[in-house]
Amino acid sequence: MEPGKPFTHPYIPNSVPAVRDAMLQAVGAASTEDFFADIPAALRMQAPLALPAPHLSEARLKRHVDGLLRKNAHCATHLSFLGGGCYQHHVPSICDEINGRSEFATAYAGEPYDDHGRFQALFEYCSMMGALLEMDVVNVPVYDGMQAAATAVRMAGRLTGRRRVVVAGHINPDKLSVMYNYGRADLDFVSAPFGAKSGLLDIGAVSQLLDQHTAAVYVDIPSFLGTIDDGAALAAAAHAVGALFVVGVDPVSLGVLAPPASYGADIVCGDIQPLGMHMNYGGGQGGFIASHDDPAIVMQYPSRLFGIVPTSVPGEYGFGDVAYSRTSFDKRENGNEFVGTAAALWGITAGVFLALMGPQGMGELASGIAQRTAYAKQRIARLPGVRIAHGGSSHFREFVVDFNGTGLPVGAINAALLKNGIFGGHDLGSAFPALGQCALYAFSEVHTQEDIDLLCATLEKAIQQ
Repeated sequence: MEPGKPFTHPYIPNSVPAVRDAMLQAVGAASTEDFFADIPAALRMQAPLALPAPHLSEARLKRHVDGLLRKNAHCATHLSFLGGGCYQHHVPSICDEINGRSEFATAYAGEPYDDHGRFQALFEYCSMMGALLEMDVVNVPVYDGMQAAATAVRMAGRLTGRRRVVVAGHINPDKLSVMYNYGRADLDFVSAPFGAKSGLLDIGAVSQLLDQHTAAVYVDIPSFLGTIDDGAALAAAAHAVGALFVVGVDPVSLGVLAPPASYGADIVCGDIQPLGMHMNYGGGQGGFIASHDDPAIVMQYPSRLFGIVPTSVPGEYGFGDVAYSRTSFDKRENGNEFVGTAAALWGITAGVFLALMGPQGMGELASGIAQRTAYAKQRIARLPGVRIAHGGSSHFREFVVDFNGTGLPVGAINAALLKNGIFGGHDLGSAFPALGQCALYAFSEVHTQEDIDLLCATLEKAIQQ
């Protein structure tokens, strides 16, 4: 850049002075300052941001970004036992192959005639999810499982005309935050206690929180802490006061656990990330919502629903929106909720994964995770000063490890693990202070017996140092 000359960015066309001047002339402005004239000077920056000089070469910019990325420690180089809503699974190559195809990867919000096969692919995903959940209606995925939970309880509030939502106390605190953020204008949230020894909800205590103002009871089964509550008893308590029973579920768990529909759930929701999606620095999530084919509930969905219909050609079928009039696309500000960016590509990916696995594969996947979880519980419980916080309860995938008896904080233990190339469990101290020095450990099919033994050996060394 030559001194005294205006800066022209090498690949931002509007920085070319002649182009900028033509744009200003077209809108009748003397300078870009005219666009900000209504903003008081006190609210405007008077000097440039203190940012480093720009990289004016694509090669140098790439080197810079690659250098930043190399600072990350990730699960390709470390053994990870983190979970809490985003899990390390084996992703079959075909999932990446299909979701990388141009007709899917680039099809954001078009129509069937230019997005060939997208609507059918999503319909097939919804159909397979419906079979897994034993529900009739499944939405095109929303942003993530947390948004799905928030939308599900808002659906219950609109349907019942009530404000009160009783939420299980062992919910993921981040999910609760999203639910509150989405629903606080229309809903009041009440936390239901869980047992310190069992990690399970107290059905009697939950029942005492329910009344004629309750719109829904919300619980994750398995819970954030990995425990498995009595869904049938909770459904009965909710229905006794005319409330809906909303259940969040890990879809992988349904290979060994009964689907929530079988024990009385009215609305089921969750995240499809375990179904063929890589962990992706905050991406790779998609939220599903499912229900029976009850028109009263179906009309409360804000997100898109895809169905199959015959065409004018005998024997041919088309795929597209069902009850489109519910959505903000049709009703705009009068829609149930605003429908924004959907995670449709991840729905297609999950459909590929479900088709590849089939019922037998899902059963084998879940059984393998349950076996690893049981083995890890037994091995970790033998470590000195360590116990399983809710050892008498059943768990799937995750459980709480209690380090209070070691005299060490979870942070120090995790730091020692990290030095040995292992990501330890989520520190629960801030979210669940009553648990003290406890951490949430997660397991999946990628963990071998040797991996779990290595974790235990490294933990034992960290504790004894």
